[in-house]
Amino acid sequence: MNYSDKISDTVGSIPRSGIRDFFELVIGRDDVISLGVGEPDFKTPWHIREAAIYSLEKGQTTYTSNLGLLSLRKSISKYVSDFFKTDYDPKTEILVTIGVSEAMDLALRALCNRDDEVIYHEPCYVSYSPSIVMAHAKPVVVETKKEDNFAVQAEDIRKAITPKSKVLILNYPTNPTGAIATKEELEDIAKLCVEHDLIVLADEIYSELTYAGDPGLSILQMPGMRERTILLHGFSKAFAMTGFRMGYACAPPELIEAMMKIHQYAALCAPITSQAAAIEALERGTPAVLEMKESYEMRRNYVVKRLNEMGLDCHLPGGAFYVFPDITRYGLTSHEFALQLLEKEQVAAVPGTAFGACGEGFLRCCYATAFDQLEIAMDRMERFVGTLKQA
Repeated sequence: MNYSDKISDTVGSIPRSGIRDFFELVIGRDDVISLGVGEPDFKTPWHIREAAIYSLEKGQTTYTSNLGLLSLRKSISKYVSDFFKTDYDPKTEILVTIGVSEAMDLALRALCNRDDEVIYHEPCYVSYSPSIVMAHAKPVVVETKKEDNFAVQAEDIRKAITPKSKVLILNYPTNPTGAIATKEELEDIAKLCVEHDLIVLADEIYSELTYAGDPGLSILQMPGMRERTILLHGFSKAFAMTGFRMGYACAPPELIEAMMKIHQYAALCAPITSQAAAIEALERGTPAVLEMKESYEMRRNYVVKRLNEMGLDCHLPGGAFYVFPDITRYGLTSHEFALQLLEKEQVAAVPGTAFGACGEGFLRCCYATAFDQLEIAMDRMERFVGTLKQA
């Protein structure tokens, strides 16, 4: 049987994740230090894990409302009000999802008709373009630049807007560059969104891990934006809860209702055990988040210093837990550089092209790795770079 004839054209057109493809090479190699997959090296704080265990001991093993436990939605409402300074009704304006990835997928499918255009900035998280395509919309790329510290510029967004533009995806702090935005930059982008009637999907999954400025600063706080923003947030990064697969969306009731209709047929509800853990995280998890953030900031400063000293020009990222050094002076493509680094020095990092074509010439390194391992990895990278000739 020719299975390629049976697979949908949409799915057939979607590439595999550039991150996962590269790390297939790493599987089974015990000698490799991984600076690749964006996952905290911390265990989920014990009191959060204990809340999940206790929920099982109490026999909480049922379905929940499609929207999620009301008690969790109330906790989300309070947390978002405190952190983002924006209020949402827990009964009608919050949807609990299976990670932020599902929330993004639901939002795009709820909003997009065939051939609507969705604008997003690159380098970016690997799922954006495929998610847009799976919603039968058209991805429209706005490139960000090293000289702007990879913060998207309003004027570049303006150039990308057409009569078919419907949605803008913003991710701050940004994966893979660690870029953050100033209030002035967000105000300029907000004016464009109001002028051209765009809906914004604000992916804020790294917002707690912001090292400069206000961690709670978001485009949804700008004039006219609450009504046209879907806030996408979750627990994986700041609370070190990747395996719990917990996210949420906050938006006006009509948008949440549209997203919920897809969610109820595709997934029904998020797991109740994870929801119980999420309540504990929101209500008593902030001290642990601040401790982890302090550790990440120390690692960031160390890695950026070492990379610049060894000749890999690297800006100081304002958030998340990634650095994005420039490797162009050595005349290798991002993939060649990453592959040779892996083969010669057993350090795994991700080619910048995994995050879009404009990532060529860069490398993503995740510093959510134990400090002693980072020291070894930097020593190995320095040794590797010392063998290269500048182009």
